[in-house]
Amino acid sequence: MRRTLPAFALAALIAAPAIAADAAKPQPRKSAQDIIDAAPASDWRDLDPANTLYMELPGGRVVIELAPGFAPEHVANIRTMAKGGFWDGLNIYRSQDNFVVQFGDPDGDEAGKAKPYPEGTKTHLPAEFTRSDKGVRFDRLPDVDGWAPQIGFADGMPAARDPKTGKLWMTHCYGVVGAGRSNPPDSSIGAELYVVIGQAPRALDHQLTVVGRVVKGMELLSVIPRGPAPMGFYEKPEQRAPIVSIKLASEVPEAQRTPLQLLRTDSRAFVDATEARRNRVDDFYTQPAGHIDLCNVPLPVREAK
Repeated sequence: MRRTLPAFALAALIAAPAIAADAAKPQPRKSAQDIIDAAPASDWRDLDPANTLYMELPGGRVVIELAPGFAPEHVANIRTMAKGGFWDGLNIYRSQDNFVVQFGDPDGDEAGKAKPYPEGTKTHLPAEFTRSDKGVRFDRLPDVDGWAPQIGFADGMPAARDPKTGKLWMTHCYGVVGAGRSNPPDSSIGAELYVVIGQAPRALDHQLTVVGRVVKGMELLSVIPRGPAPMGFYEKPEQRAPIVSIKLASEVPEAQRTPLQLLRTDSRAFVDATEARRNRVDDFYTQPAGHIDLCNVPLPVREAK
């Protein structure tokens, strides 16, 4: 006797090929920005006003996040100098193409002309090129690096690690802020600071004390006219870019602060956004790279909601 299928079963068979076909289609992947925009509130952290500098330039505000975990003594000195108004009225006296801008007191080495340090400033500090990795959360990237055995992020900062020595250090990526020094390793106190504005000079890693990074306002620093070769120091005082002031955000009235949040580097959104950049699939890219350089991993910042 011939058997016939019930109507609902027949409908299921008819629909099955369409369902299978839909499942076989490649699902659209989200862009890094889509992932960041959808990140939940728990994936973001507030910028700490006690470890944030506001560098006021005629063109606007540069926001710097300090890194006390990497350079505690330098950061403490910088906080003392900021509270005492040391950089107020000084200038950016160096702008070297594809390298750094540097600021502080251009007459700092001349007796009688140097601006005095605020009370409480220490005039000698140890070199803080590296730190111990013990007890530090290190959000490692799987990518190969030519400068260190391991790369990733610690305290929200781009960092590298050598597990054999147990040493961890901040890397010289675009926007990183470091303390200038003379030849002796312990000759920096944080009065003269530089910001990387060019290709990451990773050869400087664990050669200088790195004190933080710019989180907002890099465009104000990167467009400063370049000084003459070979090192970009301006020959005439009038060429220098003036600094209105540098203050701790905690010393600025709350209504005048720039409320920023940063994406946590241990968050799912940060991991997924980095992977989306490692293997881009939009129409412009013909082949996913399968790799990303540490200094090409942006650290997302947004206005606090």
